[in-house]
Amino acid sequence: MDAILAARVPRATAWRALAAALLAFAGPALAQAKLPVAQIRVAGHALRVEVASTIEQRMHGLMFREKLGGNDGMLFLFDEPAYHSMWMKNTPLPLSVAFVDGDGRILNILDMEPHTLDQHAAAGPALYAIETNKGWFAQRRIKPGDKVAGLPKKK
Repeated sequence: MDAILAARVPRATAWRALAAALLAFAGPALAQAKLPVAQIRVAGHALRVEVASTIEQRMHGLMFREKLGGNDGMLFLFDEPAYHSMWMKNTPLPLSVAFVDGDGRILNILDMEPHTLDQHAAAGPALYAIETNKGWFAQRRIKPGDKVAGLPKKK
């Protein structure tokens, strides 16, 4: 019976369910973990980012964060370019996300509302995603096609 049930549930769905359950118990503790910090430039504008490069760090993201500095954000470094997507479960801050390809070019920028499960997807194969305060990109007139400098490479 378990094998039949497992065959009906896509692997990605099972991983998300497991991650959500783990984060429900460990969320506040993980929110305290320190991530490496990098300074990047988005279309010439400085942005201080925490770098989430492991699957655990990326799954946790900015969950449970109560505040984010005006020029702060999180850089998600994925294992490979793909049509990655983000969501806002347990995230109380309104955010904007920019998906970035391996050459540092912004593919698309989306606004995200707090505590939602809506999927916000890359418009093309992205190697990075940058989350920051909602409106940060728009206030600086940053748009798809603009370049991001100083992006770390996967080790």
